[in-house]
Amino acid sequence: QNIFNRDVLLASRTAGDVRLSASENTKDQKINLAVAVSKAFYNLILTVQQSKVIEQDIVRNAQSYKDAYYQYQSGIVDKTDYQRAIIALNNSKAQKVSTDQSLKADYAYLQELMGYPLSQKVELVYDTAQMENEIYIDTLQTINYENRIEIQQLETQKKLQLYNLQYYKWSFLPNVSAFGGYNFNFLNNQFSKLYSSNYPNSFAGITLSLPIFQGGKRLQQIKEAQFQIMQADNNIKSQVNNINTQYQNAMAAYKSNLYNFFSLKENLSLASDVYNVIQLQYRSGVKAYLDVITAESDLRTAQISYYNALYQVLSSKIDVAQALGNISY
Repeated sequence: QNIFNRDVLLASRTAGDVRLSASENTKDQKINLAVAVSKAFYNLILTVQQSKVIEQDIVRNAQSYKDAYYQYQSGIVDKTDYQRAIIALNNSKAQKVSTDQSLKADYAYLQELMGYPLSQKVELVYDTAQMENEIYIDTLQTINYENRIEIQQLETQKKLQLYNLQYYKWSFLPNVSAFGGYNFNFLNNQFSKLYSSNYPNSFAGITLSLPIFQGGKRLQQIKEAQFQIMQADNNIKSQVNNINTQYQNAMAAYKSNLYNFFSLKENLSLASDVYNVIQLQYRSGVKAYLDVITAESDLRTAQISYYNALYQVLSSKIDVAQALGNISY
């Protein structure tokens, strides 16, 4: 029975930090999963909105086709107008099919990340207006590196390295163990009476062992452990620089995407007004159908770009929160 040795001492000292390291690894996985699920959710919403935009586009093209066809029947325009309308309508329907197929893949990916049962359908609940209100963050925040799980993991690893150094220093300590035994001795000159009586004996003692010379192995192990601690310090410094770069990139992307979002939101309003005016002018015979096609294409592009910009802002907001260590799960 071991009473004292460096292995037992190391296990008793490091048990808490080993458990802490395991919990930090779990926390790191949860943070990454929360980020992935959030981005997958926003990407799914983007695809859903694109599908709705194309549905609206199909309705507009169908109405444009009717207008062009009736004007052709009335002799106001030639048949190329409603033929162009058919082309635009067919293209929109093809895009709708493609988007719907992408939607299935996005649903499957979100279910995979969430561990959601495949037999059940994910019901999306969201409010675009509320999402717009949630795009803002405080851009003057400073990084608290201790909030980042990566720094916490490296700090814990450094503690374990310090224990490892101490472990090698403890190699100069003696090992103490206790031993004992109890024996039954069956003795008799006659074989038939061999097990009729026994003469038990017992013993106990303590062993103290102290390695005197190991060829310099212990000293080299101590030096190696010291270098590992230096490497742990360098890893922490490197991670701090990496986090700072990550934060700067995330903040720059957020500010750029936010400005782009406001620009595209204004473009959406302008494109909608332009389309409505040109549509009325075409029906009045003032504008050519080519102008209608151009306006309708601009409106569809503005709608899709608007939702894409909203997704980019929300996604970059998550990146900023991750860089600051503010992700909750």
